Amino acid sequence: MARALARGWGRPVLCFDPVSERARALASETEGEALASSTEVATAADLVVLCHKPAQLYDVAGEIASSAKAVASILAATPLEALRMAYPQTPVYRFLPSLPAEVRRGAMVQAADPSRAAGGLHDANFDAEVAELFAELGTLVTVDESLVDVAMGLMSCAPAYVALVAEAQVDAGVRRGLPPAQASALVTETLAGTAELLRRRNYDTLAVRREVASPGGITARGLAALERGGIRAAFSDALDAVLGAR
Repeated sequence: MARALARGWGRPVLCFDPVSERARALASETEGEALASSTEVATAADLVVLCHKPAQLYDVAGEIASSAKAVASILAATPLEALRMAYPQTPVYRFLPSLPAEVRRGAMVQAADPSRAAGGLHDANFDAEVAELFAELGTLVTVDESLVDVAMGLMSCAPAYVALVAEAQVDAGVRRGLPPAQASALVTETLAGTAELLRRRNYDTLAVRREVASPGGITARGLAALERGGIRAAFSDALDAVLGAR
């Protein structure tokens, strides 16, 4: 995800990775700079984006908390309270991206932080700048922190689900004789176009389905087959599985 964010922002980044080759590759790609330590990044940057494993929260904070001016976390299962405990003297923000951030599409979740209204460590202008920075990478949706994991199950996992749906459709077309490259283009471009259409129609999925599926027509028969196959239950089960693993 660090690479996806950096590619989406499309500007030079300062970065550190314990695997120095990865840091150098990302710095080269963004025309940025790979630094020798996380402390150097924290000292030089106005905002540090945490992209390490959640279990490393306090280890990394022990290195950079005294230097970081502000911290934005994309760590799963790491609430704002944990971030505040790790960085008690630093403004913290919690975001949850998904892979399409790399192409500046998809959704970006921000955990609502009621404590910001009280001021304290936060500056309203800087808060707005941080939100605008992440909004560059997709539609920014602010949700109550209690719902962040639910949002993650919908959008952070979704690129894999959509890829699986596309793969299943392509396989069905190939089984009926379409060349794989043509089937892939037809399915992928239709998915992309439908997503844009839904966005322009204010996310009204029912209206779009009704426009395509005339009563008794071929699309209605296809939809009925998908319902019999349990498509709604499958996605509901997938979300339950994700939340059950938290």
